[in-house]
Amino acid sequence: MTIQYPPAIFLMGPTASGKTALSVKLAQQFNAEIISVDSALVYKGMDIGTAKPTLEERAGIAHHLIDILDPAESFSTGAFRSRALELMSDITARGKVPLLVGGTMLYFNSLYYGLAKLPTADSELRKQLDVEAKLIGKAAMHAKLQVIDPVAAARIHPNDPQRVQRALEVFALSGKSMTQLHEEATTEEIPYQKIKLIIAPRDRGVLHEKIAQRFKLMLQQGFVEEVEALYRRGDLTVQMPSIRAVGYRQVWSYLDGEINVEEMQELGIIATRQLAKRQFTWLRRETDAFTFYTEEGHVFERVLEAVQQRISE
Repeated sequence: MTIQYPPAIFLMGPTASGKTALSVKLAQQFNAEIISVDSALVYKGMDIGTAKPTLEERAGIAHHLIDILDPAESFSTGAFRSRALELMSDITARGKVPLLVGGTMLYFNSLYYGLAKLPTADSELRKQLDVEAKLIGKAAMHAKLQVIDPVAAARIHPNDPQRVQRALEVFALSGKSMTQLHEEATTEEIPYQKIKLIIAPRDRGVLHEKIAQRFKLMLQQGFVEEVEALYRRGDLTVQMPSIRAVGYRQVWSYLDGEINVEEMQELGIIATRQLAKRQFTWLRRETDAFTFYTEEGHVFERVLEAVQQRISE
């Protein structure tokens, strides 16, 4: 006998692809509650630079895992997975549909395939890496990581020696990069009918232009002032996951006097485009997802038809 699992909708896509508006319309249609799959939206006081949906944009739909942490705190992939599964169970128990929306692909990956089994820390190897870091410096250590694990290197700031060294340690102990281990994570099936959706432009140039326009709009909306409020707190640093978020670390560098305002804008746009490129790399692996290209129009109608078809199977 085939077990009939309750549906769960997963809406993925690169940054600036239009996921927020589409997710609210889907939630209204399918009596769903939204679970944010975004490592930056968890932070309070980080609204403009994360394009956090406003209360008006949420249109009365329940949104979870938004504004749950202070920027001084961290939120691991394991913590996300645990919280998301609890929420999915609760939403389903109330007769609603969980709708998971975002672009933090490592979070999605943890739900689809489970968590990677990373080797435990080795104190002797740690000491060796500490000595090496003192000899060659943080930039050179990050360059080493770039060679063995470019995906992790893009995610980890050069000024975060602890995470750089952990990624190097994982490679030294296992012979595999952290990214490879995440990809090979043992599948732990979750008890849901997974309906995977991808929304993205077919033309990268279109997305690049949208990213540039959105970043400039964020600056007009007070993004620098938002980061300045965090900067003035005095207890936050660029090593923290919150401040490493795309856009925030570039504005932080500007406030630190390391770059001027024009460089900050240019680097912020470049970093966001690089994020989109990494997201596309992850998305290409989701071969069992429905993909909808925004240029083809009638996105909502096409998504609606696909979801209804899957739910009725």
